[in-house]
Amino acid sequence: MPMTVCDVMNRFVVAVEATASFSDVVTAMCRFHVGAVPVVDGDRRVIGMVSDDDLLLKDLDMRPGDLIIEGPSRRRERRKASGRSVAQIMSSPAITVTEDTPLRRAACLMHRNRIKELPVVDGQTGRITGLVKQFDLIRAFCRPPEDLRDDVLEVTSRHSRQCAVRIQDGIVHLDGGVERRSQLCALIEEVWQVDGVVDVDSSITYEIDDVDRAVPAGAPRRTGPAEGGRDR
Repeated sequence: MPMTVCDVMNRFVVAVEATASFSDVVTAMCRFHVGAVPVVDGDRRVIGMVSDDDLLLKDLDMRPGDLIIEGPSRRRERRKASGRSVAQIMSSPAITVTEDTPLRRAACLMHRNRIKELPVVDGQTGRITGLVKQFDLIRAFCRPPEDLRDDVLEVTSRHSRQCAVRIQDGIVHLDGGVERRSQLCALIEEVWQVDGVVDVDSSITYEIDDVDRAVPAGAPRRTGPAEGGRDR
């Protein structure tokens, strides 16, 4: 089973309410050495997020400029820079995950939104249950070698009984053969999805290239041998 946020999250969370002052949130972040804090309502439901980037806008030159050409992003930064309470500074709505969110999904959310922390909430109530950071996600690459090998072997056994597996430093080396190229593509894709895999090096051969044969008429075809080929 893929690792989920529940496997790596922190259940101790520093949070603030929307009525807290700028000084309150700075004090909390400095005291607990965190780069961001969730903002919660009276029922512990997450309504926003305040990061150190939001607070540092106070140090930037946010004097009034030409409002005609000022874009939405600049106006949002100006509003945060002039804020005195958490409600005025926070980013809302907050981007959240649940405990059963796969680590890969959490990583995609962080990368796409350029954030370093994600509040973890209960899927039904929206109440906060923890926090997951970028650093937590890389723990997937610290799995015991035997666990990683067991998961890879489980994947390969579903596709081929003639596949040899060797794993070194998280790199999965595959050798053997399958009947169809589509089987090989599916196998490699599933191995890539195993948590902790750094790279996949395949020397597996296939007998029938059913991938090229599925290309619609008139579409460009990939060059290469139709039989006895390899994918990496």
